[in-house]
Amino acid sequence: MAKNEEKKEKPLDKMTAKELRELALTTGEATGVHAMNKAELIAAIKEARGIVEEKSRKKDIDVRALKLKISELRDKLEQAKEAGNIRLSDAYRRRISNLKKKTRRAA
Repeated sequence: MAKNEEKKEKPLDKMTAKELRELALTTGEATGVHAMNKAELIAAIKEARGIVEEKSRKKDIDVRALKLKISELRDKLEQAKEAGNIRLSDAYRRRISNLKKKTRRAA
């Protein structure tokens, strides 16, 4: 067969996070590679290569942002409990519960 054939690269989604980190480091444009998760690595590599990503109908859920929102709501929940506002504390509790469900679905 032909030895001159280029070795085909696996699709980015099939690569492991470790492989993606190595690939991102070779591009040289991505910074903070070791702190990124797989989705962030793929986005950084596509951006460095100039690949335009098609928007999917399914909205990507950012778990980190959801957890940040949960922690903010917990603070508000504690304030509502201290103030004795039962209705408001119940509303915060339900919102926290719904956000937790979203994070579980995203994982």
